[in-house]
Amino acid sequence: MPGFFFSHNNMTELNGKEDCKLAEGKVHKKKQKSFGADLKSYLKCMVPHIEPGIKTSNSRNVMLSAEEVIQWSQSLEKLLASQSGQGIFREFLKSEFSEENIEFWLACEDYKKTKSDHLHGKAERIYEEFVQSDAIKQINIDYQMREATAKKAQDPTHSSFDEAQKTVYILMERDSYPRFLKSKSYLNLLNQLQTNTSK
Repeated sequence: MPGFFFSHNNMTELNGKEDCKLAEGKVHKKKQKSFGADLKSYLKCMVPHIEPGIKTSNSRNVMLSAEEVIQWSQSLEKLLASQSGQGIFREFLKSEFSEENIEFWLACEDYKKTKSDHLHGKAERIYEEFVQSDAIKQINIDYQMREATAKKAQDPTHSSFDEAQKTVYILMERDSYPRFLKSKSYLNLLNQLQTNTSK
């Protein structure tokens, strides 16, 4: 992490105009104190973090409760039903280099809500991004399913990706989800929320 350097002029800006009115000895002490506070608030803004008010990357200021986070451990379905749960699970999958699974699952959920006249374009995009054999975010499905999904995507219906989506869901449920529940990211979040609830 790069070091932070503040010039004397910047310090004056950070601390506000009150400092000008104080005697020199007091100014020095006040600057030290408020420099720490300013640096702390600066770092809070710059460094991604999870706090009781939970602001995850896609949660739009949703307040998380310990009860909700405990519910995530009941099933993958409950985890994915929560916007915050999706975001935190996605971050976990990124750490395991398998975020394509949740991205594909979410793309399929969105696809099912698509108006019929837009199905063809979305089906093509999902196929190219996740299904075709040289896709950038290729999902882990066998050759037969890849071929069957390719055919369905050429003449798309709302259920074109159902089988592939189900396969990816089962893969996450059996593989990534149990590891997520034992992960530091999940356990630390739960512990933090329970600690704040008991205060």
